[in-house]
Amino acid sequence: MANSSNSISVEGIDAAYGAVRVLENVSLRVGSGETVVLLGTNGNGKSTLMKCIMGWVRPNKGKVIAEIDGEKHDLSTLTTEQIVDLGIALVPEGRRLFPRQTVEENLLLGASRPKARPHIKTNLAFCFEIFPRLAERRGQLAGSMSGGEQQMLALARALMLNPRILLVDEPSVGLSPLLVARTIDAIGQLKEHYKLTVLMAEQNFTQALRIADRGYVIVHGRIEFEGNSADELNNNDLIRQFYLGM
Repeated sequence: MANSSNSISVEGIDAAYGAVRVLENVSLRVGSGETVVLLGTNGNGKSTLMKCIMGWVRPNKGKVIAEIDGEKHDLSTLTTEQIVDLGIALVPEGRRLFPRQTVEENLLLGASRPKARPHIKTNLAFCFEIFPRLAERRGQLAGSMSGGEQQMLALARALMLNPRILLVDEPSVGLSPLLVARTIDAIGQLKEHYKLTVLMAEQNFTQALRIADRGYVIVHGRIEFEGNSADELNNNDLIRQFYLGM
């Protein structure tokens, strides 16, 4: 895997669904090799920002610049397929697996970009190593698995793309506290193994900060606070108000 710079810069993004404005002048940066968390309760625009990065939602204003292996790309001008081909993978909220396909078939479908194909065997082996449950259930239909197992599969499928940048949208949704901790730990392990740059949107503040280098707080579609370390986020009044009830 190349050690060149892989980063994302969101620059002054506005986005709306029809007349409903969802994001307003949002700017953030994820530096090469960082894990950055985007914190916000439901309905504050986290998923919309992820969709803007992936080309699913076109911003009304602003742009998204990705640097992949040292080369800059304006994602606002590219299709989702082109963005994926660059090496940007999203684990979407709600997982979006192929329920009538097996675990292994879902993983192989993840290796769709040309640069991922030569690495299918080694990536599949690593996915089964880090998620032994998937190895045990490789022939099982994805739709018949538990929520925790499906989240593991969604993470593993994103890794089959051989990504440089990993976006993870609400990995804790619908999981028990123990499975949330395991999922967050797995994201940390995958990031270290693949030397990934990670942007994670999450509302479970306590778990997210276990692996985040730093983060942002989004409220009603605007970035209201940028913490340059986990400590800064921990000691912020907004976070105390929204997450800790203080």
